[in-house]
Amino acid sequence: MLNHSAIPWAREGCGIGMRSIYYDIYESLRERIEGGEFSYQGFIPSEAKLVEEYQCSHNTLRKALSVLRLHGYVHPIQGKGVKVIWQRDMHARFVLGDIETFREACERNNISACTTVRSFAQIVADVHVAARTGFEVGDRLYRVERIRHMNGLALIYDINYFLVSAVPGLTPTIVEDSVYLYVEGTLGMRISTSKRTVKVEHVTNDDRTALDLLDYSMVAVVISKTFNSDGVHFETTFSRHRPDFFTFHDTAVRGY
Repeated sequence: MLNHSAIPWAREGCGIGMRSIYYDIYESLRERIEGGEFSYQGFIPSEAKLVEEYQCSHNTLRKALSVLRLHGYVHPIQGKGVKVIWQRDMHARFVLGDIETFREACERNNISACTTVRSFAQIVADVHVAARTGFEVGDRLYRVERIRHMNGLALIYDINYFLVSAVPGLTPTIVEDSVYLYVEGTLGMRISTSKRTVKVEHVTNDDRTALDLLDYSMVAVVISKTFNSDGVHFETTFSRHRPDFFTFHDTAVRGY
């Protein structure tokens, strides 16, 4: 989406659109790799050429390349250059080690997508909700249920809890569009870290009603707890996926 507590580049200030310059360079290089400009097992242009092309410092480029490496796109080889190790996986949908919106993920995968709001309400966290979400008893929360449609099928059922004091002014229209776009663009919040757990659960009656489940009896569930740059826990999401369309990608780097 990699240690999720160590991804400071995900939504970092400075530069265009609340993101740092090196993250924009990372995204540009990622798109060029995915588009086939730099082929598998080939080498990307030299550091000097890329610094000239992107009009950036060597340090900025190296930060972008480090993100590419952590996301499994390239591997630096001393004395030779930076080799492309990414191959297209037609089943890949989402990346566990990145904080990516549903819209961004679908655009990256060339998937036609839309979101419908199933329910929207303000609640006060009781003992049960606090234990389930990680918020405090008495916290005012938005509780939102959204259905994610991909290529015309209802495949993801999201149950979101947002801290009202951190994300004021949410409306059904905003959550149908993009909460993160509102959080970053309108509220000016910097989203920093998301801790995730992946598990498998039996289908519930709500799953049957919300999703095009066919005869599946299990769903894949991603539980996310997301924090802003001040360390405030502002969101917990339970994202329930039809299993045949559930594919998350991550890259592990062995430390020495």
